[in-house]
Amino acid sequence: MNGEYIEAVGRRKSASARVRLYPGGQGEIVVNNKPMKEYFGRALDQMILMQPLVLTGLQESFSISVQVKGGGESGQAQAVRHGLARALVKADPNLRPVLKAAGMLTRDARVKERKKPGLKRARKAPQYTKR
Repeated sequence: MNGEYIEAVGRRKSASARVRLYPGGQGEIVVNNKPMKEYFGRALDQMILMQPLVLTGLQESFSISVQVKGGGESGQAQAVRHGLARALVKADPNLRPVLKAAGMLTRDARVKERKKPGLKRARKAPQYTKR
């Protein structure tokens, strides 16, 4: 894949994805130099990644190249979805209301809360005994 492209960055938890859309492609998606189905084994992650394309009906309009790092499989899939939605809006600003309504342009800022001293986890306290 070479030539002109539209680039956007998507993030989720500690995962970061750089998405490049190549107009006039056949719809192939390459993630970290592997086909999407090979990189994301779970069908759910593949479905999450494809949501912006399915919603806008542009599955066959672009070839897509993605570089993703950090986080786990699920977080990476969601980071790619975020980046893909942003890139589609750059390609065609008319798609913004559709993607915005589906919540794909909003960065999901939820991250794991840190463990606090004296507690077992972030909020779970040791069992209280009166006697």
